[in-house]
Amino acid sequence: MSAKAVFVPLNIAVLTVSDTRTYENDTSGQALVDALTEAGHSLADRNLIPDDIYLMRAVVSHWIANPGVQAILVTGGTGFTDRDSTPEALSPLFDKEIKGFGELFRQISFTEIGSSTIQSRALGGLANNTVIFCMPGSTGACKTAWNGIIREQLDSRQKPCNYVGLLLKKQHKDITSVKPFCEPRP
Repeated sequence: MSAKAVFVPLNIAVLTVSDTRTYENDTSGQALVDALTEAGHSLADRNLIPDDIYLMRAVVSHWIANPGVQAILVTGGTGFTDRDSTPEALSPLFDKEIKGFGELFRQISFTEIGSSTIQSRALGGLANNTVIFCMPGSTGACKTAWNGIIREQLDSRQKPCNYVGLLLKKQHKDITSVKPFCEPRP
């Protein structure tokens, strides 16, 4: 990270997709809330809903349309059970898919849980200048995704690339102090 770069806090929403969790036992959603606030970002909103395609689309669509939300973190529903439907629910909302997110998540996760990582359908995308990261429902997986990928990509000081400049266009902010989201390599 560059010493000259300035940290720009983002407004981040967290969605937990689960048929069984409540706010009292949602350790995965809480881990994401704790991580994003510790990094200096603001919690824009938090929701916990059952694994239902149309509820997911409604909640995430609302956040995508909200200029005050730049990033969305979704935990749960990325496995292979009958009820796991996060990829099917949210990928149609993406303007662009971030193919590397799921690939890199599984690569990092392989060092932690071995071949079981292939049971994750983690994915990411961009919609209306909002970045969306969907990860498994386990607390460990959320920490892996945040610490290994998301934290840096939501940090304006991360070089050579981060998403912050792109995300701030949604608010039509003065982003002259933020470098383009990807600088050319030397």
